[in-house]
Amino acid sequence: MPNFSARSTEIEIMDDLLCGGEVVHQTLRELEFINKWLGGNAVTITALERLLKDCPTNGTITIVDLGCGGGEMLRIIHRWAAKKAIPVKLIGIDANPHIIAFAQKNLQDLSEIEFFTLDIFSEEFKNLRFDVVLGTLFYHHFNDDQLSAFFKNLRDQAKRGIIINDIHRHPLAYYSIKWLTTCFSRSSMVKFDAPLSVLRAFKKVEIARILKNAGIQDFRLQWKWAFRWRVVIPTCRK
Repeated sequence: MPNFSARSTEIEIMDDLLCGGEVVHQTLRELEFINKWLGGNAVTITALERLLKDCPTNGTITIVDLGCGGGEMLRIIHRWAAKKAIPVKLIGIDANPHIIAFAQKNLQDLSEIEFFTLDIFSEEFKNLRFDVVLGTLFYHHFNDDQLSAFFKNLRDQAKRGIIINDIHRHPLAYYSIKWLTTCFSRSSMVKFDAPLSVLRAFKKVEIARILKNAGIQDFRLQWKWAFRWRVVIPTCRK
């Protein structure tokens, strides 16, 4: 019986920054499908709309997607921004060079979107500045102390705000994704990592504690279907 009382510290296959090849490609394709059909993409877009309403700007908005995977979220944001006539500069960051190579090929029709292989804990990353920082199914890969230290720096890097879209650790979420991936996934990585991701994910009180330990008091934390936490952190100075 899995332990849902605390975040798991077991390592996912995806955490190996050297993993690559078709198993990674299949995993990224399936993650795109899961995010689309379980409503995960809409969680990020609605958060972005809320954030830009709270922290408006007239110029080009630089948006970075951390742990960008295959780049599908950036494609969706590009389409959304075009419909809204919002000028954007879009950047995808991932620490795995094989994933970045896949994203570049996957979005080769959108050459204006930039991708970088970069460690988010590096000094190089800490020196970067953005308007909006996104993280979708990304932050559960790190422990609480790492996240608190990271968000403490990130609040000064993001001029408009930070958006978190991650998993609610819950038995129903665990057994549902385990059943779905067992029945329908063709990726051994997805079958292993997806249920483990739920066990590594968050309860509401844990996210609040991580952010408060980072010195972040102003945030909106909401539950969204399917078992997602949406956090909007405005960092603009009003």
